[in-house]
Amino acid sequence: MAKSNCPLSLAQFLAKAEPLKIAINGQEMLAEVKSFSTGSFGWYLNGKMAMTVDGKMVSVQIGMNLTVVGSKEAARE
Repeated sequence: MAKSNCPLSLAQFLAKAEPLKIAINGQEMLAEVKSFSTGSFGWYLNGKMAMTVDGKMVSVQIGMNLTVVGSKEAARE
């Protein structure tokens, strides 16, 4: 399968990308713009929230990466 090219450089992404609103079980959270240690870039969300299961409250930990496809090979300018 051919690799996808990313149309943005890291500098362009960091300058223009905005945080993303993510809704989980009706609760909005903000995924922040991030340059990952792997060289890829995208958005990152980390947090905790309470959810109900069978009438009981449970605490859940959330970790989410949204990585731009092809960003590891994108220009660094």
